[in-house]
Parts: sequence; C-alpha cells; structure tokens
Amino acid sequence: MTSARPAAVIILAAGEGTRMKSATPKVLHRIGGRSLLGHAIHAAREAQPDHVAVVVRHQRERVVEHIGQIDPQATIADQDEIKGTGRAAECALLALPEDLTGTVLVTMGDVPLLAGSTLTALAEEHASSGAAVTVITATLEDPSGYGRIVRDPAGGVEGIVEHKDCTPEQLGIHEINSGIYAFDVTVLRDALGRVTSDNAQGEKYLTDVLGLARQAGRDVAAHLVDDLWQTEGVNDRVQLARLGKELNRRLLEQHMRAGVSIVDPDTTWVDADVSIGQDTTILPGTQLLGATSIGAGATIGPDTTLTDTEVGDGAEVKRTESLLAVIGAGATVGPFSYLRPGTELGANGKIGGFVETKNAVIGEGAKVPHLTYCGDAEIGEGANIGAGTIFANYDGVAKHKTRIGRHSFVGSNSVLVAPVDVADGAYVGAGSALTGEVGPGQIAVARGNQRNIDGWVARRRAGTKTAEAAEAAARHTQENTTEGQDQA
Repeated sequence: MTSARPAAVIILAAGEGTRMKSATPKVLHRIGGRSLLGHAIHAAREAQPDHVAVVVRHQRERVVEHIGQIDPQATIADQDEIKGTGRAAECALLALPEDLTGTVLVTMGDVPLLAGSTLTALAEEHASSGAAVTVITATLEDPSGYGRIVRDPAGGVEGIVEHKDCTPEQLGIHEINSGIYAFDVTVLRDALGRVTSDNAQGEKYLTDVLGLARQAGRDVAAHLVDDLWQTEGVNDRVQLARLGKELNRRLLEQHMRAGVSIVDPDTTWVDADVSIGQDTTILPGTQLLGATSIGAGATIGPDTTLTDTEVGDGAEVKRTESLLAVIGAGATVGPFSYLRPGTELGANGKIGGFVETKNAVIGEGAKVPHLTYCGDAEIGEGANIGAGTIFANYDGVAKHKTRIGRHSFVGSNSVLVAPVDVADGAYVGAGSALTGEVGPGQIAVARGNQRNIDGWVARRRAGTKTAEAAEAAARHTQENTTEGQDQA
C-alpha cells in the first residue's frame, strides 16, 4: 500500500495580491499572530512531508526573508515570467529533488484557516483511492470567482473550469475547486510538461492537469469538505478581517473547551501560538499575542495586552501592557502598568498602578506598588519601593544598574541615580536623591534641610490671593493667641 505521508507540500505564494492595495505582499499580512504564509507553512508541516517548497515571485526578497525566519528548512522556488498556477507548481518541482516519488500536495499561501489535519486526510484519501489526482472541493451558495468542478455522468471528477472560462451552464455549478490538491508526482510532472496557456487569461493552469490525467485513463477524485472556511482565501482586507475574526473565534473556543473562562469572546483576541492553563479567567478587552504563555488559575484583564509574556499560575494582571516580560506565580500587576522587555517579576511580587519597568528583575515577594519608573534594576526578595520612586538609569550616554537588597525599603519620591547599590536590610529616606552606596542596616537620607522664610509671600507675592489668604491666616493665629493670653 502506498504511504499516505506526502513526499512534499508545495505552497503557491508568488502572487501580487493587488486587491489588498498594500505595499506589503499579500501573503505577509497577518491574522492570529502569524502571516498568511505562516499559517500555510504551519499546516503543511503538520502533514509531516519530507519537503515543503514555497513558490515566490512578487517582492521576493521580503517573502524569502520571512520564510527564513519561520521555516529555514523550506525550499524556495522562483516562478519565472510564465504566468499561472501550473507554471508555479512546475517551478516548485524543478527546485525539489529529481528523484522525488509519491504524493505531492499543492496548496496556497493565502488560505489561513486550512488545517494540517485536512491536508493529512487529503493525503490519506489520495493514497487509499489510487487516484492520480485528488482535489479538495466545497459546495458554496455563491460560487462566483471560483473554478467549477465538472463531473461525469457517473459522478467522477471530469475536470475543473476556471470561472472566466465557464459556459453559462457551468456557471450554475455550486461545487468549487479549493485550489488544494494531491498529485502522484509522476503524473504531475508529465502533465505539466503538456499544459498550455491557451485560455482566457493566457496562463498555465494547474487545473488542466486533471483533464490530462483523465485523458490518460487515470482516476481523479474529490475530497469534499464541509468546513467552508478552510477553503476560503484572502483577496482583500475585508476578507482578511473576516477570516481573522473567524480564526479568533475558533482559537477562543478551543481554549474554553480546554478549561479556560473567557468572559467576553467578542472583545478578547488570542493569537495562535498562545497557551493558557486550566481555570484561568480572561476578562473583557484582553489581547494575548505572540508566544504568550499563561499558567493555571490566573486572572488576566480587563483591558490588558500581553505580547510574548510568560505569566505564572495564580497571577493577576489587570489593565496592563506587557512585552517580553515574565510574571511569577501568584504575582499581581496593575492597573495601568507598563512592563517592557527584560522585566521579571518574582513569585508573589507586585507591580502596581502607573508603574513602568524595563530590564528589571524584581525578586520574590518584592513590591513596586505605585507611580514608579524602574529601569535597569535588580530588586531583592521582599524589598519595597515607595511611591514616586525613579530609577535614574541613563546618564545621557550609557545605561547603569541599580541594585536594591533583600527586605530593603526605599521611601517615597526618591531618585536613585544609577549606578547605586542598596544592601540587604537597608532604608532610603523619603525624598532622597541617592548617589552612593547604602550598607546593610543603614538608612540613607539624601535631601536638604527644610528652611522656612518668614514674610516671603508678603514681599514677593503682594496683592495676590495667596497673600490675602496668608494675611487672614496670620490674623486668625494672632487673634487666637491674644484670646488665649486674655484667658490666662
């Protein structure tokens, strides 16, 4: 029996996508945290082929660079001046090993909801049927724009006719070609050598291979799918948004069925590579992007965006923006916090309201509760940073680090002018502008002594409401003082 595992998957991604009206190649537009091409490559790899080949042409350099980032093992095939899907597949075969045998799947770079399991099922059905070609088809109420599946009187697939080449009778056919195929590679090579561009578009159609296979006495089979979304491509930004919304709905449903509570799916967006543990609650207005990982029993949101962020079990993150950060188990973040790359918050730690962090390692149980900028810092276990503290890490030329020891305390409204080291068990007095080291058990007070200057307002702000208020208060004080003396 022929192996169902495909020898190769060819992804057609050479088109310009003019209807996107974009300087970005169509296949590089993104939904669900991946490019359209990224989704196609992901599905192809799930079918476990020996080779994945991507056919490129429009803005080749950008597309090839992207492929190198997401799948460096993919084979790049360049389409030449000859137009059409048939020529694209032919170019891919030229880039693949000459001795390739078995099944070759052909798919497209702009069908993001196609599942790897569907490609696997296509390969399995193709191998078991012994057909020369198997095409994925779907039945649409409005098949406009799609190639039509033409069947013979016995119900077999006789061929595919592109929409612009259809007769009036063929336009009434509702079974459409998805553009996704399984071929016997020998049949594909032979047929493509005989396909011409004698059609309305002057292109070399891959669909003509089916007719040639039939002429050679080989069977052509159809793999009908009920999930129409898997066959829908992206041609413009309206379709991009539509498919993005459906992909998000499917991802959220997967998470909810796996034990995640999503309070408002309509305002929650989760990328394809995000993982979420059981019994975590996602509140409205939340976006989980990139490779974000959420532990079990956490609460995320509302109004929170986490990108490439790791959140531990039982943590709470609300009204927060985070990028490339780590939030420990049982920690709390927010509201209105901004965690920049390099932030690591230890277990049971706290980053509170209106706090910004960057390259800050905050130890277990340590707290940065309010109105603080904490950059290039190491904060030890159990330390407490007072409200309004500034870690002044930049001297205009270079960044410097501040180290706060275990169970130390920094008073409110302090400025720590890096590089600064505060040892374990030390205090910094409120309002200090610290520039030197603080030893274990010491308290550092770095501020000027308070000095009150009598009569300053009367002299420098005469005639103002402040001066009137000061004069009234002075009279009131004098009257109270005189009354007290009289009683005495």
